[in-house]
Amino acid sequence: MICIINGPNLNLLGRRQPEIYGNTTFEDCLKDLRGNFPDTDIEYFQSNSEGDIIDQIHHLGYDCPECTGIVINPGAYAHYSYAIADAISSISLPAIEVHISNIHARDEFRHKSVTAPVCKAMLCGFGMKGYHLALQYLISL
Repeated sequence: MICIINGPNLNLLGRRQPEIYGNTTFEDCLKDLRGNFPDTDIEYFQSNSEGDIIDQIHHLGYDCPECTGIVINPGAYAHYSYAIADAISSISLPAIEVHISNIHARDEFRHKSVTAPVCKAMLCGFGMKGYHLALQYLISL
């Protein structure tokens, strides 16, 4: 099982700033991912709350032996949540950070991710395809 964790405001995909994030809802993306990876159990968790995201990471890392990896889009938390970075570094599961937009082509405060250094890899700018690429990599491990 691989868990996808999406952070704040990503519940609005398909409606929020379509010029940056596109028109696809995450529910549609998740349906496509499950169709493309039918042999992989893909769980999904989204929260606008930093603490809930941390709790989910802890749960997956310590209480969910069937979980083999995490795909995480921390949203804006990527740029300042050392608490989420600490949670990721406290577990042994591989995590891949995904950003739909190219964070390096946006506001300067978005250029640095404090969570990416504790992840196995980071993908940005591939749109929703980034989730597919991250899953493909984790499945190959």
